[in-house]
Amino acid sequence: MTVLDIIEKKRDKKELSKQEIEYFIKGYTEGTIADYQAAALIMAIYINGMTKEETTNLTIAMANSGEILNLSDVFGDRAKMHQKYFKRIIVDKHSTGGVGDKVSLVLLPLVASCGVPVAKMSGRGLGFTGGTIDKLEAIPGYQTGIDINSFIQNVENIGISIISQTLNLAPADKKIYALRDSISCVGNIPLIASSIMSKKIASGADKIVLDVTVGSGAFMKDIENAEKLAKAMIEIGKLANRETVCVLTNMDEPLGYAVGNTLEIKEAVEALKGNMPEDLQEVVLELGAYMIKLANVANTIEEAKLILMEKIQNGEAFNKFIELVQTQGGDTSYITNLEKFEKAKHIEPVYSQKSGYIQEMNAEKIGKLACSLGAGRVRKEDKIDMSVGIVLNKKVSDYVEKGDCLGYIHTNNENMIEGSKEQLLNIIKIGEYEKEKIKTILEIIS
Repeated sequence: MTVLDIIEKKRDKKELSKQEIEYFIKGYTEGTIADYQAAALIMAIYINGMTKEETTNLTIAMANSGEILNLSDVFGDRAKMHQKYFKRIIVDKHSTGGVGDKVSLVLLPLVASCGVPVAKMSGRGLGFTGGTIDKLEAIPGYQTGIDINSFIQNVENIGISIISQTLNLAPADKKIYALRDSISCVGNIPLIASSIMSKKIASGADKIVLDVTVGSGAFMKDIENAEKLAKAMIEIGKLANRETVCVLTNMDEPLGYAVGNTLEIKEAVEALKGNMPEDLQEVVLELGAYMIKLANVANTIEEAKLILMEKIQNGEAFNKFIELVQTQGGDTSYITNLEKFEKAKHIEPVYSQKSGYIQEMNAEKIGKLACSLGAGRVRKEDKIDMSVGIVLNKKVSDYVEKGDCLGYIHTNNENMIEGSKEQLLNIIKIGEYEKEKIKTILEIIS
């Protein structure tokens, strides 16, 4: 077997065997297969597709290319000592990304407060989509880069830890993703599905809940492709013995009102106290309900949502977030007094130039505007300004009068104020006809 044989086979639209896929992944990870050869195979896959079996075999091979964090084994031995948190079912959550997506900040402490262990490795943002780790680092002192033993110890002690991806998880996926990006082969469903699922399997999940975002502020722009992606990931989950549920959520407008790191931390804290924007609450409750149902804490989705709401109302979810921040070195006084967070030097209101109904608030354009203010990074090495971003006042379908405040620009660059205000006015489309409210939960696929 040689890599040339494998390239030729896929070029000719034939199905690759498990052994051939494993040979390619091992060789490319170790460097014995050259970039140009890998690029030829990836391009052939992009053009000719993969069967369900090929996609699953690719996923498992990428997951096995590095370390595997088997949390069930790690925590199973200690389950008797920690009955409150360790029920041997590890449920992980992943989002395909979006604008204003502070779901993990609210959802994970909430789920942990229900007695479900949360051992979460999250990513950083790149481009117009934000990352959970960047947001957590807006809290002074919060350590996202703790070692694996501290990570496990924190989950044992308080039932939750959220860190950056410090382990060598699915290194083949990292190499292949960078290659796909450089040869314009990103938008391929088998390749996207295997990339996401390889990391979830490598990080030790028994069961997986996926937030597949759809719309202008998401990678999947339309429902048809989002459904294909969801079904591909569910099929991988079945063949890899990982029960998987996909919740398709709308990302045509930002989730909640805040876009930007400190601004989203503040909104998440208020949400955990029970002051939750309606769209954010819908997503959090839907994902959370499936997570705790899969963990056998609730029998039905309806029962699960009632449990989650109770944890918000009685303060246990908020207290769990405080516990998380404190355990990972963060200054909890910022959480109990949000006024302590550093504010942008300039907080400028943006007023509507006409009356009417909001027709559109393109999430991608708002994300890019926030990024240009310094809230995100275009390149991995870019430094983020934690205090800047956008806070919206309105949602699609809201009626506004001329002169009403549509939102606020938070910036530390005086020269960007007027241009940013003008951009936001151009992004928020207002018309005379009533517009239907955006549906938040589009579909559940399991």
